[in-house]
Amino acid sequence: MKKTLLSSAVKSAIGFSAAALIMPGAVYAQESGDAAQELEEVMVTGSRIQKANLVSSSPVTQIGAEDIQVGGITRVEDLLNDLPQVAASNSSGDANGATGTATLNLRNLGTVRTLVLVNGRRLPAGSPVGGGTGSDLNQIPAALIKRVEMLTGGASSTYGSDAVAGVANFIMVDDFEGVEVNYQHSFYQHKNDNAYMQGLNAANGFTAPTGSVSDGHTDDFSLIIGGNFDDGKGNVTAYATYREIDPVKQEGRDYSNCALNNSISACGGSSTLPTGRFTDFGTALKGDGNGGFVLGTDGNPLAGAGDSFDLITQGNEFVDRNGLLYNYAPANFYQRPDERYTAGVFARYEVNDKAEFYAELNFMDDQTNAQIAPSGAFFVTSTLPCGNPLLSEQQFQAVCGANGLTKDQTQNVFIGRRNVEGGFRNQDIRHTSFRGVFGLRGDLNETWSYDMYYSYSEVSYEGTYNNELSTTRIGRALDAVTDANGNTVCRSVVDGSDPNCVPWNVFQTGGVTQAQINYLQIPLFDRGTTDQKVISAFVAGDLGDYDIKMPAADNGIQVAVGLEYRKDNLDYNPDLNYQSGDGAGQGGPIPAVEGGFEVKEIYGEISIPLVEGREFAEELTLDLGYRYSDYSTDVDTDTYKVALGWAPSTDFKVRGSYQKAVRHANVRELFRPQSITLYDMDADPCAGATPTATLEQCARTGVTAGQYGSIADSPAGQYNQLSGGNPDLNPESSETVSYGFIWTPEFADGLTVTVDYYNIEITDAIDSISPETTLNQCLNTGDDQFCSLVNRGPVSGTLWLGTDNIVATNINIGFVETEGLDFTFEYEFDVADLGSVAIMNNGNFVLKYDQEEYPGAGIESCEGTWGGACGAPTHDFKNNLRVTWHTPWDLSLSSTFRHTAEIEAKSSTQLDLGARTYWDLGAIYQLNEETTFRAGVQNVLDREPPFANGGPSIFGNGNTFPGTYDALGRYIFLGATMSF
Repeated sequence: MKKTLLSSAVKSAIGFSAAALIMPGAVYAQESGDAAQELEEVMVTGSRIQKANLVSSSPVTQIGAEDIQVGGITRVEDLLNDLPQVAASNSSGDANGATGTATLNLRNLGTVRTLVLVNGRRLPAGSPVGGGTGSDLNQIPAALIKRVEMLTGGASSTYGSDAVAGVANFIMVDDFEGVEVNYQHSFYQHKNDNAYMQGLNAANGFTAPTGSVSDGHTDDFSLIIGGNFDDGKGNVTAYATYREIDPVKQEGRDYSNCALNNSISACGGSSTLPTGRFTDFGTALKGDGNGGFVLGTDGNPLAGAGDSFDLITQGNEFVDRNGLLYNYAPANFYQRPDERYTAGVFARYEVNDKAEFYAELNFMDDQTNAQIAPSGAFFVTSTLPCGNPLLSEQQFQAVCGANGLTKDQTQNVFIGRRNVEGGFRNQDIRHTSFRGVFGLRGDLNETWSYDMYYSYSEVSYEGTYNNELSTTRIGRALDAVTDANGNTVCRSVVDGSDPNCVPWNVFQTGGVTQAQINYLQIPLFDRGTTDQKVISAFVAGDLGDYDIKMPAADNGIQVAVGLEYRKDNLDYNPDLNYQSGDGAGQGGPIPAVEGGFEVKEIYGEISIPLVEGREFAEELTLDLGYRYSDYSTDVDTDTYKVALGWAPSTDFKVRGSYQKAVRHANVRELFRPQSITLYDMDADPCAGATPTATLEQCARTGVTAGQYGSIADSPAGQYNQLSGGNPDLNPESSETVSYGFIWTPEFADGLTVTVDYYNIEITDAIDSISPETTLNQCLNTGDDQFCSLVNRGPVSGTLWLGTDNIVATNINIGFVETEGLDFTFEYEFDVADLGSVAIMNNGNFVLKYDQEEYPGAGIESCEGTWGGACGAPTHDFKNNLRVTWHTPWDLSLSSTFRHTAEIEAKSSTQLDLGARTYWDLGAIYQLNEETTFRAGVQNVLDREPPFANGGPSIFGNGNTFPGTYDALGRYIFLGATMSF
């Protein structure tokens, strides 16, 4: 067929070498000096037009199969997260709140703003679970990747919604002949010798690991079988892969064995203790001596009138807690275990010279487990009957008698009791996906070609949360009485409301029995699916065949016109325990979500060669694109692009573009019911004995004079927010400007230099005002717009106990702008008779990353920072340098230096993240035509990650950001490929 996808044409045009396969900058093709040599036409990500001479509209970063091999990559996200243009998001290092997916985050603009394609066609939403709706890279087997093309910046005119930050297009091996078997084993190795962190652990009574440890073993196997048939008219390529990853716990590293406090001066932790914590949080009641309570002016018992207490159990007595904390870190997974199967078929058959049928069938089954510390009673009850028969006389006196209360009265007691007897919380997460593409393409004649296809994708999710406690059952089990026979039983057994209840004896060391655990523990189940249907068709033609061209151009105007229909659905069904919020450690109710929408689109592109083959204008080309989208949500959008490519000489090319892109809200953003979830904040300004906010300020948020100075702050730094969807959301809009140059000087054969500037501005961003912003605005201004969203507990006055919360639902209010420079340097040269050396450098400067939560809020600059409203790190400089020596002995040796700049903490209570440079080594040895070996070490020097205190909980784990930094130490791999 005339029009084909030829990576060789692309690579030869921009000077790719076998060693340097990461190429930011235009994918650029030009005619050879030999006029008789004709380059076939190519299609580059970002356009539907195929042509032999192309300066792409926006910078395209290309990653080749050798990058995967020399880096020992088994998880695609590990390769992409190292790129300077990518910020880490969902990864295998997530534990608390893990979705089980791996997602891509271009320019740190969010996974939902990054469109992922396979062979130019969409992947569906990765999971129906919140936080996992970006496309799941686990669906893409690394062994089948031919190359990855990433276009950063708006591309909605070509691909539709979601391509605000850019597009990642995975080009797969689909024309294989023969049999290929591939196996790789890898693991992590680290020497635990951080004297400071071991000292912190020892000071808190924790035992940190010492010496060398090897863990996180991974086995990765793939089989590819393919062949041509019917005299080469057709090809079938089939594959099957299997990957098994062992877990790594935080107890395996001395720097993650305990959670750091804000000053990194000690190990922090949780005040929900195995001993139990019994506190009034400053709300103890006092008896009036007559069997009643001291009353306030409103006639209600006066909270805070009694002597405050903060106690733990020791034997059958209460003793002062004295700041005791529970180290929840050791059992948390630092790398989740994972088992994945994939299988699929790529097929094509040329029916005749005008029609070629093609199909893609892809299957994935991925199972993982997210383990964190045991569940417990996280202060979900606020009262304790003084006559509870499980209380010893000393315990009764400590909380009731000392305050003048009798056994017939009830005291304000909040109980935090860690369920260490019941085992660690763990969530079994399983995603099963199927994707089918069926299409027809070909040449109508010498001028016009076409491509039409139908695709259906479905992801099925199953989640089972183990070893959770029931809030309802905790309340019943702590309400114990003596029955008519003198037995200690639950009140609910006596009144018949719950005959199965077993009293929970948290008042006696060793008092918890298996029967109590069996009653309290409940499993949580959630299921769901996402599915996507796409029908697409376009025609492309060269109007030069009709002599339609510009006077100063040799080639004619090229056009492409297409239609597309897409329907997305999401159905998420948590069980009743999830939906009711009965899971004690879940942070609140988790609602079901169901909905979908469809869109009908028409689009067109035109490429106009303005001048060719002239002085100072070897090529001057104008590219235009437009797409109109009509959504079933009564929304329609227009997107477009204008791009100019100019080659004043054969070795210097300039390109620039302006693109308008949109992102329609996804199903969860539109239809998710409101529910309580958690957010991070350094401290509640109105909490503690000496609040940082004044009484007048705190009163605006609902604090009474009696509560001021006695409100308990969250010991975990986590607070409740009421979040949810909004069916009236409008699409986001973005504008992308980029311009740069490609220099391939004739005097230095093999040298390529690219520099590109970009600016992406997103308006009407779909987001919510952060609860911390809402709280601060209410404190400082008293504006009811904000104060009406703050819902403090009427008794406790907190923002974290029970359902106390700040409202933070989705609205079109945000603004984000980022700009920066991408630059590459590639040079390959021969070294006498010792082979050749290839040098490749890929870097990115972020000059600006500004965001504004709502109009008038003020700009928050996030480049080079983390924490606060900025969230996860935004590096202002990242750089990868690789040097590869292709020896004459069938051996290639690579040395790579990955650098990330220092990150400044937004909050004075958080830590700056130091700069890191990692050194990697890799080797590929071609034993013979059938067998290739590869081996390597990433992070050769075993550098520890920079430490981030206070969690972190935004893509963070184990006192750092595992997706951003090498959290587990040295990575070692050995693999082999055999072809038959």
